[in-house]
Amino acid sequence: MDKHIDKKGERLRRAQRGRAKIRELNIHRLCVHRTPRHIYVQSLAPDGSRVLASASSLEAGIKSQDLGSGKIAKATAVGKLIAERGRASGITRVAFDRSGFKYHDRIKALADAAREHGLEF
Repeated sequence: MDKHIDKKGERLRRAQRGRAKIRELNIHRLCVHRTPRHIYVQSLAPDGSRVLASASSLEAGIKSQDLGSGKIAKATAVGKLIAERGRASGITRVAFDRSGFKYHDRIKALADAAREHGLEF
């Protein structure tokens, strides 16, 4: 078996478990996706029908900051940005959907930054 298929399958199984629990809670969801270079985050309505706020490391505001090639620094900036945009659209409490990604490095940095800037998990 190819290791990459197993690795992706494991991540998707973790994501499925987390999303099932979030569905039970019926609150706004902060959904994260990461690639080797970038990180993307969206705030979704409780029923999953609408994107209320979004941010990514590809945005001009984050790219223009002198963060170097540090992915954790970019994730922290994205976390701050999504918290500000979430509060602007009236969201204060969310469930953190890490999409099956393990909670460390960039995912943890994004979550910590969002918490520091006003989102409750």
